[in-house]
Amino acid sequence: MKKLMVIVASLLLVASTAVAADWNFYGSARITTFVMDTDAIAGSTDTTNLTHALQGNSRIGARVKVNDAVGGRFEYGTGVNVRLLYGTWNFGAGQLLVGQTYSPLNLFYSNQVVGSDNDLLNYGGVYSGRNPMIRLTFGDFQLGFLQPSASTLNTAIAGAFTEVTFPKVEASYNINFGAVAFTVAGGYNTYELTSGNGIAEDVDAYELAIGAKVNFGPAYIAGDFWLGQNVGTYGMYNQPVDDATVTETATTMTINDNDAYGFLFVIGAKLNDMFSFEAGYGWSEAELDMAGGQEDDCQSYYVQSTITFAPGVFIVPEIGVMDQKQNAAGAEEADTVYYGLKWQINF
Repeated sequence: MKKLMVIVASLLLVASTAVAADWNFYGSARITTFVMDTDAIAGSTDTTNLTHALQGNSRIGARVKVNDAVGGRFEYGTGVNVRLLYGTWNFGAGQLLVGQTYSPLNLFYSNQVVGSDNDLLNYGGVYSGRNPMIRLTFGDFQLGFLQPSASTLNTAIAGAFTEVTFPKVEASYNINFGAVAFTVAGGYNTYELTSGNGIAEDVDAYELAIGAKVNFGPAYIAGDFWLGQNVGTYGMYNQPVDDATVTETATTMTINDNDAYGFLFVIGAKLNDMFSFEAGYGWSEAELDMAGGQEDDCQSYYVQSTITFAPGVFIVPEIGVMDQKQNAAGAEEADTVYYGLKWQINF
């Protein structure tokens, strides 16, 4: 009986807390329907395939407000995977966030919908993802201390290991002049790699980015530019292989840094409550800092229209190209012409 009373009291406590908080639930169901016509590299077979499936970024979640100072949010995707889970505290001078959400080094300007809303993020976009972090916000400035990244970089000599003593750091600052808005952002990650022969070297990775959007009534233009070092090792979502590499002998180890840059540009307009249009282009390139200067680059471009039937109910027909250009050895890679649409209902 005593245990039962404790359980009942605990449930009543949880229920009273839930009632006291303001819970606003939401969801988004998304289906992708695209034909992917891939022109393969020499020696491989060209393919044409239909993708008709639930998008992985379909979601359900809630925004929670306990009081004017304390709140939070959770969001689950398909799988079921945790997309967002965090709490916030407004302490007057700023806000403290604890949990997982989009980190400061994320810029969203494109609405490309192929690939479960790819948004050109790996073709010139800036995306470090949703990360566990402690984040401080002071007005338009954000500073985040994130879960660090570390990799043995496929070292050939067995027994390699990493040591991390500092979190990944990201920051961003937004500047808004009404019709014109800018964002500058950057991130830095470092760790020590020790090879099997006992030689230790630091692996440093960073990315710096700037983005802007200009509105002209119903029309807009937007874009970003970024550059960085070892951004794949850092954890950025980029198409070329942007990881550092290791050159080893029995007595030496050299970290070959990978320098990279990218940009994207979009233009669009909202004609009325039912129709809007957008076109976009993105490019990214990586070059390994070693003999031969190995380069890897890619590009993507598209045109689309968003057709809205009711609030939160719309489709996005889109046609575009994803071109891998050439790999690090200078050989041509596959490219894909795609066409189709995304179906979406927000609730």
